[in-house]
Amino acid sequence: MVAAQFRWSVRVYWEDTDAGGVVYHASYLRFLERARTEYLRHLGIEQEGLRKDNNLVFVVRDLAIGFEKPARLDDLLGVTVALVERRPASLVFQQQILRESDAVVLVQARVRAACVAAAGFRPRPIPDGLFAEISKA
Repeated sequence: MVAAQFRWSVRVYWEDTDAGGVVYHASYLRFLERARTEYLRHLGIEQEGLRKDNNLVFVVRDLAIGFEKPARLDDLLGVTVALVERRPASLVFQQQILRESDAVVLVQARVRAACVAAAGFRPRPIPDGLFAEISKA
């Protein structure tokens, strides 16, 4: 199963780069995380609301990432999110980071986000209503 692809744009700033103006590898993780958050927001799901109202948060359980080409200072990037698998207590996303000017793929990632109780970080199933909302994507 592959859901429709969501896309979010981000500009590369000095704080995202190393001394040579190339995006530092950890910055890509922030871009991927923000895009997943915006994907949920696009579905009408606010992460703070999940924590406050449902005592749950999503945490990255595992991540596979491939760095294909570097992004540089001032590049406009597109970060994609596609839900590829739904499990009772986790979601698996396929993500890419592309340079907007030429659509070259810079980074590819596969991310599994686990559902855990906000208090105690113990694994828990995704509630039925939330599962239904995510399943509409």
